[in-house]
Amino acid sequence: MSVSRRTVLKASAAVTMLGGVAAPWAARAQQPEFVYKYANNLPTSHPMNVRAREMSAVINSETDGRVDIQIFPNNQLGSDTDMLSQIRAGGVEFFTLSGVILAPLVPAASINGIGFAFPDYDAVWKAMDGELGAYVRSEITKANLVAMDKIWDNGFRQTTSSARPITGPDDLRGFKIRVPVSPLWTSMFKAFDASPAAINFSEVYSALQTKVVEGQENPLALIATAKLYEVQKYCALTNHMWDGFWFLANRRAWDRLPEELRVIIARNINAAAIHERADIARLNQTLHHDLAAKGLVFNQPSPDPFRDKLRKAGFYAEWKAKFGEQAWALLEKSAGKLA
Repeated sequence: MSVSRRTVLKASAAVTMLGGVAAPWAARAQQPEFVYKYANNLPTSHPMNVRAREMSAVINSETDGRVDIQIFPNNQLGSDTDMLSQIRAGGVEFFTLSGVILAPLVPAASINGIGFAFPDYDAVWKAMDGELGAYVRSEITKANLVAMDKIWDNGFRQTTSSARPITGPDDLRGFKIRVPVSPLWTSMFKAFDASPAAINFSEVYSALQTKVVEGQENPLALIATAKLYEVQKYCALTNHMWDGFWFLANRRAWDRLPEELRVIIARNINAAAIHERADIARLNQTLHHDLAAKGLVFNQPSPDPFRDKLRKAGFYAEWKAKFGEQAWALLEKSAGKLA
């Protein structure tokens, strides 16, 4: 078949013209419709950030590039209190925060941090994936924030020291210990006659290094990823508090998203939380050995003397009155009798 030169030129011109029209449209399709910032206080190597990066990529894919969640780990956007102000104002759209630190804004959010309440993870997930978690999320909603259904695991907290091993509550008398900026933490360690100092996590390493405080308390995963073992010598496996991270969204930013995008985002955030929980469980099986190899000296005191000390000091009675009968009953339904 013969084709004239004029036909070829006309066809080429048409293709060129179509390409010129299509190219900007294709470029626009690659631009995300919603670019949201997610801030947290954990090191980039922590399982939370590993799973968050995976989650962000899947959300971008499943929304056909319409949603881009940019991750800012390791206090890049400020301290916990700074980032809490930012998410309330809309400066960041997502933020993960311990319920105990959220407490000045949402008092009920700290109830999972009651000292020596949960005996194990079975009790934790029964509570936080059940009625107690639902109650806390409803209270968070009243603060104009949105909490995803699944709370992420920070872990049971352990007590470290540069001065001496902690073998029982008497060893905490006068002990200068860093605690997060939270009334519950301060109250608990004061009940042990310790000297708690409320310091944001971004300043913990330097506070330990310069001996502003003698010790701190955090889960093993955070002790490892933040390299706190470099400035601490002893670690008591006290399991004194279980702590988790609520994945929070700014209400206005969340409501701007079409319903179909909210479904995709929430599903993937909650799935990532479940994966992160499993990661922490696996880490806990190896971290004791790994940290001991780095020089941290471990001991495992009985929880009973600590719990008795809190009971005699009126700690449980005080916080039961603050949380109210409904919330306390939901806690004891999973954790057992405390007050």
